[in-house]
Amino acid sequence: MKIGVVTFPGSLDDRDAARAIRLAGGEPVALWHADSSIKKVDAVVLPGGFSYGDYLRCGAIAAQAPIMKSIIKKAGQGLPVLGICNGFQILVESHLLPGGLIRNEKQHFVCRDQKLRVENIDSAWTSEFQVGDEITIPLKNGEGGYIATEETLKMLEGEGRVVFRYLEVNPNGSMNDIAGLRNERGNVVGLMPHPEHAVEPGFGPDSPVAMRSGIDGLKIFQSVLKSVITA
Repeated sequence: MKIGVVTFPGSLDDRDAARAIRLAGGEPVALWHADSSIKKVDAVVLPGGFSYGDYLRCGAIAAQAPIMKSIIKKAGQGLPVLGICNGFQILVESHLLPGGLIRNEKQHFVCRDQKLRVENIDSAWTSEFQVGDEITIPLKNGEGGYIATEETLKMLEGEGRVVFRYLEVNPNGSMNDIAGLRNERGNVVGLMPHPEHAVEPGFGPDSPVAMRSGIDGLKIFQSVLKSVITA
């Protein structure tokens, strides 16, 4: 299965995302922000980084990139799309997901291994988990505080569209401890932590098994491969 990874000016984690896809059993396909075609891929990842230097608002300029027109259209037709960190910001700025992301509550960049609880598995990117699973994946952001109107929060909670929630520590002041969301259809997911940095033993977070052995992020990429096969 082919999964596109979009590179914007300022993307940092596009190669990490491509490696995660490869380790999960998929074929990563490089996509360029200025192109209009997504090359008939089966899913798309918008990676982390600082697209366009985070000028204006994080993700706001990237949301206007030519390739996003194709992604928005295809997402409306059911194409699985994952936005990681800056990619989550791009999804919000593209109105593929509701709400907004602002400067961290304590006004500092945060980098830590973050514990999350899986809240919803009815999406293309979370089907390999169980509801209530507790996972640990790295987080690194300066503008990761999720905000939304009271009405939107009620909708998200009522419809079960929160897919990941921060545990033990809310690192950026996100409302309702929200770490990740899905759209109504379940094909679009955005999250602030970085699953692509927890896919290979020896390079992930510490786990009870051994130091740097955590691979909790791998299931996110395995989920989409399974969802594409069974679609």
